[in-house]
Amino acid sequence: MTDSLTPRSASGRPDASGAGSVLVIVPTYNERENVQIILDRLLTAVPSADALVVDDGSPDGTGEVADKIAASDDRVHVMHRSAKQGLGAAYVAGFRWGLDAGYDVLVEMDADGSHAPEQLPRLLAALRHADLVLGSRWVPGGEVVNWSKGREILSRGGNLYTKLAMGIDLGDVTGGYRAYRRSVLESIDLSRVASEGYCFQVDLAWRAIQGGFRVTEVPITFAEREIGESKMSSDIIREALVKVTEWGATHRLAQLKKLVSTTLKGG
Repeated sequence: MTDSLTPRSASGRPDASGAGSVLVIVPTYNERENVQIILDRLLTAVPSADALVVDDGSPDGTGEVADKIAASDDRVHVMHRSAKQGLGAAYVAGFRWGLDAGYDVLVEMDADGSHAPEQLPRLLAALRHADLVLGSRWVPGGEVVNWSKGREILSRGGNLYTKLAMGIDLGDVTGGYRAYRRSVLESIDLSRVASEGYCFQVDLAWRAIQGGFRVTEVPITFAEREIGESKMSSDIIREALVKVTEWGATHRLAQLKKLVSTTLKGG
């Protein structure tokens, strides 16, 4: 089954920050109790934005709830997908729809409330001087709420490992609250982006940096979900570790070859 939403023209409502037309992509799977809440908060915080709910065939009826919301608010759109295919795949589908529709800015936001919509204006404002803005838990002013110490250590450690392995000078490259200018996503072959969890976020940020785009971070408060269950799994974490190690080794090898070539030419 293919995605069941036909691209159409962007709303044309420019955001007050000057960022242009904004589409917030909200992937869902079994978020029936959260989707109304998060959309209400989002459209109150940024009334000029549109929202695209990408539902992966939620058996709890999340898609139907989103349809009812969309029927009464033309800023809300719903893409129905046949089955759960992963967070990255849902975002890629949303990116493609948003690019086809002509939006200037595309935003990643979780449906569970961990990404506060009230902080989105901060990300959009930072686009004045950037092409990709990351909402960061691990820069001054950023924080997490209701996390265990073990989970915090895992996240901080994963980001540090990624930074050292790949030479990425960012504090929170695994976070999923971010805003892209369309030019960033247009430059990336989305079919080749790693599709799962942390890998997806690292891969996109890495490709943006490699493409010469301006990437910046703004502090956010990340709150653990209060309703429903986390979709993060040990398999996703293991995949991220393996992928980052592979990418880091490839990057460092390329740097070494360049250094050797430069040295030989100079000698």
